[in-house]
Amino acid sequence: MTIETVAIQTAKEMIVPYVIPTIPELTFRGFRGEEDYPAMLAVIDGSKEADGIERTDSLADIVRNYQHLVNCDPYQDMLFVEARGEVVGYSRVWWLAELQGLRRYHHFTFLLPEWRDTDIRRAMLQRNERRLRKIAADHPDDQPRVFESWAADTETHWASLLLSEGYEAVRFGFQMVRPDLENLPERPLPAGLEVRPVEAEQVPIIWAATQEAFRDHWGYSEDEWDEELASLQASPTFMPHLWQIAWDGDQVVGTVMNFIDEAQNREYGRKRGYTEGICVRRPWRRQGVAKALIARSFQVLKEQGMTEAALGVDAENPNGALQLYKSMGFQVVKQQTTYRKPLREKVAGS
Repeated sequence: MTIETVAIQTAKEMIVPYVIPTIPELTFRGFRGEEDYPAMLAVIDGSKEADGIERTDSLADIVRNYQHLVNCDPYQDMLFVEARGEVVGYSRVWWLAELQGLRRYHHFTFLLPEWRDTDIRRAMLQRNERRLRKIAADHPDDQPRVFESWAADTETHWASLLLSEGYEAVRFGFQMVRPDLENLPERPLPAGLEVRPVEAEQVPIIWAATQEAFRDHWGYSEDEWDEELASLQASPTFMPHLWQIAWDGDQVVGTVMNFIDEAQNREYGRKRGYTEGICVRRPWRRQGVAKALIARSFQVLKEQGMTEAALGVDAENPNGALQLYKSMGFQVVKQQTTYRKPLREKVAGS
């Protein structure tokens, strides 16, 4: 294919040209609202096998997610790529401020695998950065600022593109699976603590306790918490009847927010439950609370007919979570890498 300069048109701004391959009827545009959701779902579904990603999405999931965006106006912060009238990729940007002051300017791109032998995805990435620089120009510059994105170890195309554009790996996370729910460990709660069925009015209290517990974790930001709770409560995987919450009187001590993704289990032919939202508040740490709640979670998931459990973990969790989960029978099955690049003023001519 020959190379030419193509101007990228979004709904509210004309982006400077980028060099991309000449493709008949290739167009770039902005977000059109809910009418774009089916095309977004098709791009996600059309990409996940090539990227080695196990996920199951529905139109309802996309609607819910886009009802709870944080620091993102999709009409300005998204880009759609069409070829011959069909959406073949899209991207989105947003930003978050960490409790310690770092401002993170996030972005991603989806592009169908059959279009990845072009420079389309690079142009999308560069457009993301340009949009984020414009957003950052309205923010104070008294704290460090970085571009940020992620890739699983199987997303080799996106990871290699990020590295070629000057990003560096700064943090690793793991997806872990306990492959069976047999020979379950017995881990009693410390004396004076108890687990009680979750009542609806307790959900905000429990959520606030998890927010407090995660404040000392890497990358913590308060920006997302309210919207995350609203999104969680609207999700089919919101299953507080499976949660294991330790209480000391009226104080939440620790949590495991178990859930089962039935649609995902059907797609991948398995019976997996998730033990996520694991945390213990500071006064009760190092007493075996997390192990006790995880052990109870295994039993709950088994009673629901599950045969395995899974979770995600920051490899450098300050409270030793990785080793704790290994001791409970979890095994690493996939790595996720966080990539960052300093956000600086764009160099003239670049």
